[in-house]
Amino acid sequence: MNTRIKKEALIITNKELVFQNEEKEKHAAELIIANTELAFQNEDKEKRAAELIIANRELIFQNTEKEKRAAELIIANTELAFQNEEKEKRAAELIIANTELAFQNEEKEKRAAELIIANRELIFQNAEKEKRAAELITANRELAFQNEEKEKRAAELIIANQELAFQNKEKEKRAAELIIANKELAFQNKEKEQRAAELIIANTELAFQNDEKEKRALELTIANRELAFQNLEKEERAKELDLASKKLALKNEEKRIQTAELNIANRELAFQNQEKEKQAAALIIANLELKKAEEYQKEYIKGLEQMMFITSHKVRQPVANILGLSYLLDQTTNSPDEHIQFLNHIKQSALMLDSFTKELTQFIFNLEQKGKNKKYA
Repeated sequence: MNTRIKKEALIITNKELVFQNEEKEKHAAELIIANTELAFQNEDKEKRAAELIIANRELIFQNTEKEKRAAELIIANTELAFQNEEKEKRAAELIIANTELAFQNEEKEKRAAELIIANRELIFQNAEKEKRAAELITANRELAFQNEEKEKRAAELIIANQELAFQNKEKEKRAAELIIANKELAFQNKEKEQRAAELIIANTELAFQNDEKEKRALELTIANRELAFQNLEKEERAKELDLASKKLALKNEEKRIQTAELNIANRELAFQNQEKEKQAAALIIANLELKKAEEYQKEYIKGLEQMMFITSHKVRQPVANILGLSYLLDQTTNSPDEHIQFLNHIKQSALMLDSFTKELTQFIFNLEQKGKNKKYA
């Protein structure tokens, strides 16, 4: 009887061993499938890494474009400095012209002193001078009209200077990136305003001198002729000033167009940088999702291993017991008490199998919940 039971137990253990080998082969196949999935995910990672490399190359290209545009801005600033130097040269020429005019006024005063002595000698010619004085009155009216025109042009120049100052303020606002250049430009604008104020003062002094000249022109015919010549010179210089103002306005318009183009280019560059940042953020999110998938895969593999352990140890034991007891029940030599004992063992094994299947079902449910939580985290 004992040998028979031992043989039967050996048969049962051999069957369990064969079943366990089959289960191991199945689990090995599942591990091979999981490894192929992991290799596929690694290939996706390599593809995304290649995309990141391409995005970095594009970013380097755009940075080189930014450097080129910065070099263009430096060239524009050098041109602006050159134009400011030209303005300073013209202002220096105006100062030289004013000094020459002052020198001529001094010469006129000297000649006026000489004319006073000549007037004492030319009392006889006063009658002729009265006739010529009428002509001089008409000439003085024309001269006053010309002085009014000069004052109007000076007012227009002041308005133009005010508009230029306003444009310079707008340039300072728009050229926020060029702080150092703007400071120098503001300093130059202040110098220009001071020089414009000096020119206004000089023009007022010149108007006062013209009034004095009108008073003296009644007696000084020769001085009036010289003054007419000087007025012609002044008109030519005023024309030169008008041409210089027009050139300056044209240059300011070109500067405004260049600053507008630079603003458009900066906006396009900022838009491209935003698009790159969005793509980089999307790549970071994809990498995070890939990491979460890898973690879930590792936990899934661990879960499969635990399931293999549960099925190979806990579940197989009651199944083997049931198979062995059922085999023993097939024997006709068993007594009724042995049948009852075998049935009780089969019930206990069935209860153990039921509890293990519930445990396995709960384990699978928990594994799926972890995967969902990591997916939506």
